[in-house]
Amino acid sequence: MRKFLHILITCLVLPTLAQANAIRLKDLVEFDGVRGNDLVGYGLVVGLDGTGDGLRNSPFTEEIMTNILERLGVNVSGEQFRPKNVAAVFVTATLPPFARVGGTIDATVSAIGDSSSLLGGTLIMTPLNAADGQIYAVAQGTILAGGAVAEGDAATVTQGVPTSGVIPSGARVEREIEFDLSSLNSMRLALREPDFTTAGRIERAINNEFGRNVAVMRDSGTVEVNIQRTNARSTAHAVGRMENVLVEPQRKARVVVDQRSGTIVMGSDVRISNVAVAQGNLTLRVEEAPLVSQPNPFADGETVVVPRTGAAIEEEDGIQLAEVPETTSLSEVVSGLNALGVSPRDMIDILKSLKAAGALHAEFVVR
Repeated sequence: MRKFLHILITCLVLPTLAQANAIRLKDLVEFDGVRGNDLVGYGLVVGLDGTGDGLRNSPFTEEIMTNILERLGVNVSGEQFRPKNVAAVFVTATLPPFARVGGTIDATVSAIGDSSSLLGGTLIMTPLNAADGQIYAVAQGTILAGGAVAEGDAATVTQGVPTSGVIPSGARVEREIEFDLSSLNSMRLALREPDFTTAGRIERAINNEFGRNVAVMRDSGTVEVNIQRTNARSTAHAVGRMENVLVEPQRKARVVVDQRSGTIVMGSDVRISNVAVAQGNLTLRVEEAPLVSQPNPFADGETVVVPRTGAAIEEEDGIQLAEVPETTSLSEVVSGLNALGVSPRDMIDILKSLKAAGALHAEFVVR
């Protein structure tokens, strides 16, 4: 009886652990045709508190302001005006898939002139074009900038980036992307991280979901699904069933290093072979102490500066030759490297040396 209970508990726990590492298909792939489109426009921000473009340095700001005023019926030809509360900006947005006319999307506004801040500004109606040159949305509204500027006569303090901001739901869709999802007989799923093992698991998971062979792995980054064989009411119904299928992805062992910040990120599959490591630091010191030599009083001579340089090399105490044992899990890798007792920046150099020695079994990415 006790043995039967042990087997029963094992059978219940193992599927739970497997599902704990599984990820929804929608988080692993991109569905063919279901994509956003980038939009860009050139506009004018008004209402700034004296932080706009200097029109002498940004003539394009004066040009767009003149065009807008003339379209509104204001004749400014030959006039000289130098307002400080306007700024030329680029407006960018992403048109999501299946966006409909009348819907709204977020718009990002960024200064392109010498404006010091867009805080409190209002974007004037700006058409947003796609790569085909057509207008798909129009943006307008008050800018929410995430920075702050404080300045006085002799000092200026800036926090964040006040020359860039966002207009939530500030662009209205005026044209739709022509894409008929229901006309697709097959759909390709593009893996965000191409891997043959993951693609094979996606193929099996989709076939199990529909109870028949509807998915075929084409390569490490593509799985093709026959929509007609799914017997779904529509392509949208088939995609709705597929995107929530759980799949456990398999990724490459990878170590990512950011040398600027000293950040090290390791994947769970990183392994290290048995290796010995020794590390030490050299400090170079160069000191300049020039000596001034002056002639005697009433002597016919000149003051001469004689250079005096002191140079020294000091070797700091580092770790002695230490053994890092062969590891079989990420926790053992971390424990073995932490036992060396070095800083993160020194750890980066050690990881580089381990990779060069062939002891680090992972892809090494330096940013």
